Amino acid sequence: MKRDVIYTNGLVIAADNSGSIGEKPGDHVKADYETVGYFSARVALMECLAAGGEPFAVVLQNFASEAAWEKLATGVKRAVHEAECTAELTGSTETNFTMSESAVSITVIGRHVREVDQLDEKTVCYGVMGKPLVGPEVISEAESVASLSLFRQVLEVEGVYSVLPVGSKGIVHEIKTLVGREKRQIGAFYCSLNLNKSAGPATCFLVAANHSSVPKLREMSNGLYTPLDIQFG
Repeated sequence: MKRDVIYTNGLVIAADNSGSIGEKPGDHVKADYETVGYFSARVALMECLAAGGEPFAVVLQNFASEAAWEKLATGVKRAVHEAECTAELTGSTETNFTMSESAVSITVIGRHVREVDQLDEKTVCYGVMGKPLVGPEVISEAESVASLSLFRQVLEVEGVYSVLPVGSKGIVHEIKTLVGREKRQIGAFYCSLNLNKSAGPATCFLVAANHSSVPKLREMSNGLYTPLDIQFG
């Protein structure tokens, strides 16, 4: 499966960015910078962990303002703690020019510690943890966002073959990535969630697991597990 990371020299490198979300008058979505930092780091941390990495460094590129750094850093550190990582934080702030909109970029570097994506097609079941949300919904429906701590717990459940954060292209796009476009022809999907909606800062993630693991996943999800039936052609 192709993932949105780089594997090199025993490392897994993941990145994410945020634009026009923050405290500036020109921002499309209004949010405090701690929240912006948290959700920006969240996506890259999830990508790194899902790809078999154990994060040890986070790089924050701040284009919002020098005054925004502390709040952004606090949000990043909160995400690192929630993901049960010990990553150090470094980064840089643009101070030569002032932008009318906020912009943030996050890079996460982790050690490649485990292999992923070894699915048993005879026993695999698919599901979604959380709900696809974007923009102001991420704040107003926070109870439907799959937490980083839940993500970490799912990774460690026996019988879980693979997890994959869902981004702006929606669940369907990530399903095709998870299953593999070249290997099997997908006929149809059955799920109560909107499969084409953006999940913004990875507010939900896909799980591929042995069917015997599903009761455990349901139990630990606190109502956030939604079954996903994939029909192959």
